This record gives sequence, structure tokens and C-alpha cells, in this order.
Amino acid sequence: MDSSLTDQQQDKYCSYLHGEGEKNTNWKLGAPPNYDTVNKLFEEGRTKIWPPASLEEKVQNLVKTWEMEMFNKISFPDYKSVKLQNFTVSVNGRKPLSLEESRKLGGGYNSFMQTTLPENLRGYNPAQETEHSSHLAFTTAFPRGFALEVSQVYSGPPTIVYKFRHWGYMEGPFKGHAPTGELVQLYGISIFEVDDEMKILKVEFFFDRGELLGGLMKGEKLASGTDQAALSCPFMRNTG
Repeated sequence: MDSSLTDQQQDKYCSYLHGEGEKNTNWKLGAPPNYDTVNKLFEEGRTKIWPPASLEEKVQNLVKTWEMEMFNKISFPDYKSVKLQNFTVSVNGRKPLSLEESRKLGGGYNSFMQTTLPENLRGYNPAQETEHSSHLAFTTAFPRGFALEVSQVYSGPPTIVYKFRHWGYMEGPFKGHAPTGELVQLYGISIFEVDDEMKILKVEFFFDRGELLGGLMKGEKLASGTDQAALSCPFMRNTG
């Protein structure tokens, strides 16, 4: 994956954050996100350190860049890690969605948490969340971020199959549950189809959302409205 020298200086793992190519990018927070805190969490907690320029490192940086763009860029033409024409993303075998369809579901965390469970069993109900409220819920629960590593790559391009691990420390409340301070992890498998320029054409994710939500709902129930104060904190709003 190509990356300008400026990008490498500004962030070791994500491209398309800084430099001339991003001077007109529309960012959700008005400026590029700062990944220093979550990068520190990643470097302290990762289980693999991939050799420079290895396939594993390239895949890991591609996934990090794609997630950064999905969560932080407003305009689809600003997404440089994907081939916009015919791009789709699906979760757990559900119907593949275009970028616009994913955004209608709430984008970001909300689109990844879709479920067919009855509403009274959902714990986290994406039907009642917006892109903004879901982002606040998860960034509040994980004030140091939700780190990502690629722990194994099973096949290379054009069909990249890899195992991933997401993790963070629940140091803030989540949906009325008190923070536990404990490590919360999510494991899964993903498939990226890419073109000869390593632009992403199709994404498929397979994981158990209950693995994540179970870790976030272990804490005792808070008094109604307690976690709303945390959601309004400017620091929480700017954790990326």
C-alpha cells in the first residue's frame, strides 16, 4: 500500500491521514484524528510484531487505514483505501451493503453491530442508535481506544483472508453499566478482495458480537443517566 513520507512521519500505521492529498478532506471532527493513544495501546498489547514490508504488516496497515477512513471521513470520494465503484461490506454473512447503505444503518460501530436477535435480548440495540450515539458509546467505554492487530494472514491478494484481534480496557461506562477496568477482546476472521493497486473491492467480517458486548456489560448497573455525563465530555468526543 503506497504511503507518502508525510503519512509515515505522522502515523506509523495509517495512510491518508495527512499531507497534500488530504488538504481538502472532510473530517467528522473537523481535523484528522490523533491515534497516538491507541497506537501506544497497540504497541503495548500486540501479540505479533511483523517484519517491515511483510505481507502481514501490509495487511495490518491496510485494515487500520480502511477503518480510519470508515470512521472519520465524511465524503465517500475522500476514501482512498477502497475502490468506490461496486464496493460492498458484509458482517456475519448478512447482505452485502454499499457505503451508502451502511451509512443508513448508522455506519461505524452501529453497522458492525447489526443483529437478528429479538429487541429485548439485544443489550446494545443498533435500531435505537445513530452513528453519533454509537461512536460515543464505544469511545466512552474505551477512552484509550480499541486497538487492532492482524494476528495471522492465511492468503494474500487478490483475496486476503486474515484473523484479527480488537482489544481495549473498559475504563468508562457503557449503556448504563459501570466501567470494570478489565481487558475486553474481540476475535474474528475477515476477507478483503483487492485490485492490483491494493484498493479494497469487497469486505466480509465474521465475529461474535456477544463476545464484545459481554465484556462491556459485566459492570454493575448505574443510576439512570449517570453515563450521559461521560458522553458529553469533550475528551471522549475526540478519541477518534
